[in-house]
Order: sequence, then structure tokens, then C-alpha cells
Amino acid sequence: MELLTALLAGGHALIEGVPGTGKTRLARTLTQLMGGTYQRIQFTPDLMPSDILGNAYYDMARGTFEVREGPVFANVVLADEINRTPPKTQAALLEAMEERQVSIYGESRPLPHPFFVIATQNPIEYEGTYPLPEAQLDRFLMQIRVDYPDESAEVEMLQHHRGGMGQEDLPRLAPVLSPRELYQMMRDVQNVAASLPVHEYIVQLARRSRNAEGISLGASPRAATALLDAAKAVAYIEERDFVIPDDVHAVIHPVWRHRLLLMPNAELEGVEADAVISRILEQVEVPR
Repeated sequence: MELLTALLAGGHALIEGVPGTGKTRLARTLTQLMGGTYQRIQFTPDLMPSDILGNAYYDMARGTFEVREGPVFANVVLADEINRTPPKTQAALLEAMEERQVSIYGESRPLPHPFFVIATQNPIEYEGTYPLPEAQLDRFLMQIRVDYPDESAEVEMLQHHRGGMGQEDLPRLAPVLSPRELYQMMRDVQNVAASLPVHEYIVQLARRSRNAEGISLGASPRAATALLDAAKAVAYIEERDFVIPDDVHAVIHPVWRHRLLLMPNAELEGVEADAVISRILEQVEVPR
């Protein structure tokens, strides 16, 4: 649900979770269903920006320089373990996410529509990693946490796996829509209405976060805009053409948890951004 919301809202998603919880398969399955192109980039310490964006090479037969497009030219790009590559390479991908185009040797090339980046990182292992700074985390619309499934879900997963739903069976999934249809849905999400009280409610939440206990950096105006976009996507999924406060509540945690900067003493005490967000929701009156 959260991943689909980020996609329809026109944003990108950062998924945090331990290895083996299905993050890569989730991205591949989504691509299969939308009928788009898919590329997976394994981020490593020696990965260069040109390995993502592409480069130019000299064609001796033609006597000209030709551009070889990188894996970023796909509808869905899985940036696996994005925190394992140096900041220069991270910035190359994040710039493409923001600008929706790539410059290769002075030539600008637009990225395909739709263009959706799913980045993953392991929240447990820190050795040999390059954590994303706050300004780059802000490029992701949502930070989605994937935890271990409950016991019944894990048993069901094993039953499906035994019944022929392994990794090699993904090509059997038939697309349910085309990239063109998905892009039109994304445009329809932008037309979902939000009343003035909803706008005021989001602004009040953002302003309250800037003075919240344990927070050194609250939600920015961009964070408020991101929350509105995600809420519109939720309303669209619920088959409504207008936003209600419940839509805001449904996405505020994944949209804001990576945008609120905790004070060092709050982190030492084990305070999490999700708890602060929940407290802010209790303090701001919900519009009727």
C-alpha cells in the first residue's frame, strides 16, 4: 500500500529492512504488474556515477561519440543498498530523481515516464556504509519500513513458494496496465481536491513539529507538500476525488519519519520519530 502510494504520488521510496524480507522481489513484482522496464543496481563502494547514468564512447566505425545510457533509464530502478556507495555516486542518482533527466557529456536526456526509484538500505549493519545526509533523504517521498512477517504470513509464504511462486516464476505475472495508463493515473492523482481546512491542518502539523520536544529540525514546507501529495494518492486509491484527514493520518509516518531530525539526547533515550509524530497528531485538532 505504501509503495503504491509513493508511486501514484509521483515520488520515490526508501525501504529499510533486514536482508531476506522481500524488498527486491516487491520491486520486481510491481514492475511486472505495471508492464514497465526494470533495472536493479547493486550499490558498492567502487560504483561510479557513470555506472548509473551512462557514458559516452567513441565509435570507430562511424567516427563519432555515441552515448550509452545507464540503468537509470527504466520505469522502475531498484537502488539496492544505496548506503554502501560513496556520496558522489549517491548524489548522481538523487539528482536524476529530482530533475527527471540526466546530463551525459553536456547532453540532457529525459528519463522515461513514469520514473520510480526504490532504494533499499539495511538499518542494522553500519560497517562500510555511507549514510544518506538529511538533504538527500528529503528527496524520497516516503521511508518504508519492512519488518519480519508474522507467523501465519510466513507459513503462507512458504506454502506459496512450494507451490510454484519462487523467484523464477515472476515472468509469468501478466501486466495489469501499461506505463502510459499508470502515468495517466498519476496525473489524475494530482487533480484530487483538498479543501482549505485540510491545507491548514497539514500546515499546523508541520509548524507544531518545529517546536516539538526532542526535535531539532521539524517538517519543512517541502515536507508539508509531500504529505499533501501522498494524502491525495491515498484518496485516489480509496476511490475518492477529495482528501480527508484520515488520508493524512495514513501516510504521515512514512512521509515524515526521515524528515524530522531528533536531538542527540532524545536518540540516546531511544525516542523515535514515529513516536514524536504520533504525539503531534494528538496535539493538533482534526478539522471537521
